[in-house]
Amino acid sequence: MNNEKRFYITTPIYYVNDIPHIGHAYTTTACDTISRYKRMKGYDVFFLTGTDEHGQKIQAAAEAKGETPQQLVDRIHQTFRDLCKLLNASNDDFIRTTEDRHIRAVQAIFSKLIEKGDIYKGTYSGYYCVPDETYVPENAMGPNKTCPDCGRPLTIMEEESYFFRASKYVPQLIEYYETHLKAVMPETRYNEIMSFLKGGVRDQSVSRTTLKWGIPVPGDEKHVIYVWFDALVNYVTAAGYLDDPEKFARWWPHVRHMVGKDIIRFHCVTWPLLLIAMGVNVPVEIFAHGWWTVDGEKMSKTRKNVVDPFKIVKEYGLDPFRYFMMREVPFGNDGDFSELALVGRINSDLANDLGNLLNRTHRMIQSYRGGVVPKCTDAKSELSAMSVNVLERVDRAMNDYAFDEALKTIWEFIGRANKFIDETMPWKLAKDESQAERLDFVLLNLYEALRLSAMLVAPVMPETSQRIWKQLGIQEDPTKSQYDAFTWGDGAGMTLGESEVLFPRIDIEEWKKSKEEKKLQEEAAAQAAIEHEEEISIDAFKTVEMRVARITKCEEIPKSKKLYKLEVDLGYEKRTVCSGIKAFFTPEELEGRTIILVTNLKPVKLCGVESNGMILCASVKKDGVSEQLTLLTPEDKDIPLGSRVS
Repeated sequence: MNNEKRFYITTPIYYVNDIPHIGHAYTTTACDTISRYKRMKGYDVFFLTGTDEHGQKIQAAAEAKGETPQQLVDRIHQTFRDLCKLLNASNDDFIRTTEDRHIRAVQAIFSKLIEKGDIYKGTYSGYYCVPDETYVPENAMGPNKTCPDCGRPLTIMEEESYFFRASKYVPQLIEYYETHLKAVMPETRYNEIMSFLKGGVRDQSVSRTTLKWGIPVPGDEKHVIYVWFDALVNYVTAAGYLDDPEKFARWWPHVRHMVGKDIIRFHCVTWPLLLIAMGVNVPVEIFAHGWWTVDGEKMSKTRKNVVDPFKIVKEYGLDPFRYFMMREVPFGNDGDFSELALVGRINSDLANDLGNLLNRTHRMIQSYRGGVVPKCTDAKSELSAMSVNVLERVDRAMNDYAFDEALKTIWEFIGRANKFIDETMPWKLAKDESQAERLDFVLLNLYEALRLSAMLVAPVMPETSQRIWKQLGIQEDPTKSQYDAFTWGDGAGMTLGESEVLFPRIDIEEWKKSKEEKKLQEEAAAQAAIEHEEEISIDAFKTVEMRVARITKCEEIPKSKKLYKLEVDLGYEKRTVCSGIKAFFTPEELEGRTIILVTNLKPVKLCGVESNGMILCASVKKDGVSEQLTLLTPEDKDIPLGSRVS
């Protein structure tokens, strides 16, 4: 196969501290769509996805659930495999960062860079984002020393660390990007990365001593390799970097990454700099897509609006969900998910346009020509001329990952075919024997428009394309066909298969009524599940003394899996408090936090430590088990310590 017709595409490997949501489904579907398209253009394709299974957040999540990190990642990684199956993804490999092949590759690369002098040991002091597990340079911080990606407060940390000599290779990367303007897409992300690189990149910390769940630094096992170094290497591991040089030479020169915009700097700065140091080419393209909101609001567990792809597919079907994600917003922009918008797409685009074209054409060929596609001397028409232009426009859009533009172009063609029916009025032609050849011409053109439309939508809706071809009497899988081999008129003489409705219309009013009833039922069930304490008088409530305090120090209590020993400052005095929140927060996340403290509880000894007070938290529970904990904090951060809460 032509060396230039190879295409290696990756999703980011998904972090397994939580279950899959629409964001994961979005990236996987986009990669699957471009993979299927490239195969239909004659490319040899390698499509990789997988799971990122090391790091502090996974260690904390496992402790919160009372299991080992390995048990947690073994369990949750399966949900991402299930997501691939649910989405009908055509990935060629699924990598886990806990696999032996990956651990060996990471350690080999780390050792190689130490030998080159590109990794060295030093001491790191700086602002650290615990949830994102990364140090943040001061010039990149958000307001009030917050993480620019997640917005959470940063913590000052100092530790011995190995460093990657990133600054050494920045000029080479800038030069590469200046001569490869589509290496980072879309353009806004390219500009962001170039600005960041030209602002200066410090050497990167690539190990941790405060973490145990990770890959040990070879020869210095008190250090664990930084989770982002570990995770990024997966792309070369799966391509055969360590174990299969022939495979690596086949695929790596043609690698493309697709990522969310929140991890663009790791992929467009850290990773290419590592690759240059390793002596291999940087990715051909890195595309950063946007985020999804839900009905105009940010997705969060607290709002209970996280979109579960498994539930959506169960209710509306897989292909409508895939179509909606690829069509609703320009790829690269943020998008808003709403079930009402999804239903609208099903009714208008899928049922009215595509489904209607299939139903009308199938019925007329069945009625007027006994279910056999007629032949004619010359099948060239306005539709056939338009098809050439459509194929070219779709190709340009797909090469730029403009999935929505590609689908708009396809639907223009489908719309034109529907209009062709209205203009030619086959039902009138069928009544006039002298118009038999004209009727044959019209029916053949409509059949060919459908045959091509099914091919065009195949990368996005593979099951639907097969259902269309089956009704057209074609037994082959359209996703295995080649666009370049399509010839207008080749469908003449085919015998139709049985008709079926592709997408039944959804009655909007009935749908709204059903949703409202379901919402009321869920609210009633949630209310019934709330356990209330006995009513108390206002005088009884006044006996509870609550005051504003600040956590100044957090220590682990030996032999306790749940408790932290906290030193808290009330302004007028300092106290020691034991709190069973170890599974939900790291010490770095707690120190410096302003809290609400119940101050008049009787002191009690816990694990040998006298506790004098109780921190107030809010918890979200699922199936009776605490799932998430949030500290109650005053909105006004400047309120004096010791202030009474009433």
